[in-house]
Amino acid sequence: MPFRATNRMSEYPPGRDLLEGKRVIITAAAGAGIGFAAAKRCVEEGAQVVISDIHRQRLGEAGEELAAMSDAKVTAVLCNVTSEADVQKLIDVAETEMGRIDVMINNAGLGGTADLVDMTDEQWFKVIDVTLNGTMRCTRAALRHMIPRQGGVVVNNASVLGWRAQAGQSHYAAAKAGVMALTRCAAMEGAPSGVRVNCVAPSLAMHPFLAKTTSDELLKELTDKEAFGRAAEVWEVANVMVFLASDLSSYMTGEVVSVSSQRA
Repeated sequence: MPFRATNRMSEYPPGRDLLEGKRVIITAAAGAGIGFAAAKRCVEEGAQVVISDIHRQRLGEAGEELAAMSDAKVTAVLCNVTSEADVQKLIDVAETEMGRIDVMINNAGLGGTADLVDMTDEQWFKVIDVTLNGTMRCTRAALRHMIPRQGGVVVNNASVLGWRAQAGQSHYAAAKAGVMALTRCAAMEGAPSGVRVNCVAPSLAMHPFLAKTTSDELLKELTDKEAFGRAAEVWEVANVMVFLASDLSSYMTGEVVSVSSQRA
């Protein structure tokens, strides 16, 4: 029988208008992972959103589902974060459709499993280009929009593997550690203009893609390390993203927030 997380203890929270009137971009927001959960929570919290992904059909379906939830306008833009032209198009469309960008949530990332001795250059660079370089491109584009406006928030998605060792994850861990360092440095550059940059570092958030690409044995091993005996729901990670995007975190910048039920 496929592995399933157990001991669910949380209830899905209602919206509290934490992002009322905010204009938000979320990358990699199609499908059933953290990105779509973040987009859904942003809409529920009163934001107008632009979502992006590289999967055209799933992106369209995600946009339709989000639009049906609220009167807020939802725009879907096809974007590959490894392409500077695509990233610039995403920013241009967001500026045209929303007038400004208040929040950029950089969720796009790519994983994989391979021991370093067996890893090819192609495997290494593919993960780095999506996960680290893609986050850099989107953060850079957001800062170029936000700094002249003297305000805005960037929320990046890292991982506890940026701190923690796990066999077979050298490329992904290196990329996520890079996202953490990028976040801290960009935060210092944005601070004089009132721009905040933070990131979340989830440990284990269960979604269909993870279950499909990870063995039941490894999922059980990782879940057993969690204090609650279960993986996080994707919306539990999205809740922390919303907090960092909101004015409730107004004094936080350059921070990496571990979304984990264990020590990072």
